[in-house]
Amino acid sequence: MSRTYRIRKTQELPVGLDRAWEFFSDPSNLQHITPPRMGFTVVSEPHQGRIYAGQIIEYRLKPVLGIPLYWMTEITRVEPGKMFIDEQRFGPYSFWHHQHHFEPRGDGTLMTDIVHYRIPLGWLGDLANNIFVGRQLAQLFDYRTAAVETLLQNNDR
Repeated sequence: MSRTYRIRKTQELPVGLDRAWEFFSDPSNLQHITPPRMGFTVVSEPHQGRIYAGQIIEYRLKPVLGIPLYWMTEITRVEPGKMFIDEQRFGPYSFWHHQHHFEPRGDGTLMTDIVHYRIPLGWLGDLANNIFVGRQLAQLFDYRTAAVETLLQNNDR
């Protein structure tokens, strides 16, 4: 079994809590904050309204060498305006638990992501994480930080 890895990222969002929550609780915004080279699309039927506990979201992406991959997550917990958690049900990780926390900060919002994940294949998974998976996740969060800043400042989404 590979080890459990942890990512913790914070971002000061240039919008109030209501606007931040509105943006991040809409699954269709995921593809706008994921690097285009990953070919990320939400393939599950669109849901009206915001996320809810028990919601299943399905994706297709091409994270490595353009090879298509299926990923399914479940929203397991929602505290509107405060936090939500998504967990992988099917996909590339043997474990994926992603917490999204939101706190008002003056005129803006502090968003904190905490991700715990494991890669399958034991020591080979650890090697893969050291060679490219960890770096790819760091690049994904860096891209997301810049994309969110732009989208929220421009109020495009």
